[in-house]
Amino acid sequence: MSWIEAIILGVIQGLTEFLPVSSSGHLAIVGNLFGMNGGENLAFAVLVHVATVLSTITVLWKEISGLFRGLFAFRMNDETRLVFKILISMIPIGIVGLFFKDYVESLFGSGLFVIGCMLLVSCAFIMFASLAGTSRKTEISYLDAFIIGIAQAVAAAPGISRSGATISTGVMLGNKKEDIAKFSFLMVIIPVLGEALLDVVDAVKDNGASMFSTIPAGSLICGFIAAYVSGAVACKWMINIVRSRKMIYFAYYLLIASVLILIFTGFK
Repeated sequence: MSWIEAIILGVIQGLTEFLPVSSSGHLAIVGNLFGMNGGENLAFAVLVHVATVLSTITVLWKEISGLFRGLFAFRMNDETRLVFKILISMIPIGIVGLFFKDYVESLFGSGLFVIGCMLLVSCAFIMFASLAGTSRKTEISYLDAFIIGIAQAVAAAPGISRSGATISTGVMLGNKKEDIAKFSFLMVIIPVLGEALLDVVDAVKDNGASMFSTIPAGSLICGFIAAYVSGAVACKWMINIVRSRKMIYFAYYLLIASVLILIFTGFK
């Protein structure tokens, strides 16, 4: 992988991790169009995911630091309740990771037809959210957190946007758009880091450290920086987009992209 390819894939990962268009779907599309494979080396995949997590922490540092201060006050407060809700939201994706990981991973090799179909699912999430009424709740409930977690588990399938599914679900449940956007980004930090760590552990057991040497260090660095910068921009941008009720434009984009993919693959 050249440094230019690493930057392209890093930017795509950073932008699509937060914008409701599916990072896995777009990386698969780019790989098919240009013969580029961002998943050919575990080190690259892990680095760009860690980069997007760091960009989340950077943009939401005020909220995250507030959560830690409230949590270590060792009393029940708003911050402690939010931490519990985030933990509850992780239960569904944890179940998927423990019991259905192999099945989900098999979907990633199913080709662009599956991606095209799943982009339609992402489109549907956003369309339904756009039909939702005004926010009715002052805070995200524990039940809402679990349901949003189910949406995140569904988004484990390639082509379904994690941010699109979780934010749209939260909006349909009647939560404030800005609150649910921030909750959506906070709830993925631990699962993404945990998934990356498990991938490294499994890969080292199977193949040893040699699998980390196929991409030049310069390309890894370029990909990391590109994913971090684009991720920070996209994270902040997405919060503003949700607040201004402009997510519907991504639904139009997903509809067009999915139709083009299905035509390109000949519906097979």
